[in-house]
Amino acid sequence: MSDTISPKKRSEIMKANKPKGNKSTEQKLIKLFKEFSIKGWRRNYKIANAFPDFVFLKKKVAIFADGCFWHGHNCRTLRPKTNRKYWDEKIKKNRERDKDIKERIEAKGWKVVRIWECEIEKKNNDLIEFLNKI
Repeated sequence: MSDTISPKKRSEIMKANKPKGNKSTEQKLIKLFKEFSIKGWRRNYKIANAFPDFVFLKKKVAIFADGCFWHGHNCRTLRPKTNRKYWDEKIKKNRERDKDIKERIEAKGWKVVRIWECEIEKKNNDLIEFLNKI
């Protein structure tokens, strides 16, 4: 089925639709914070014109809870079969944006940590150990 909207108009519509984060992944991480009594985290804190999912102000640690599909983690072999070029480019741009944000935040003296969705779901031992050290 072809699109009934021009590519320019579709682009305008998509640009106006700003992402609000991966709420389910963030909620899983909050659940881990609570389960392991990890304190001192905040949300919606702006650093270097970016909004990490969580920050630990005293330690200057910014955490991003990244969805494996959207940020191109290699744990998933699932890739869309249709419109593959679009999705490959979309994920590539997401990864480039992630790198840019990381560099900007680190330039402000913060440590940036990206936690993959699959690590949160598995309660990866390294992840739990790391979180307990913050």
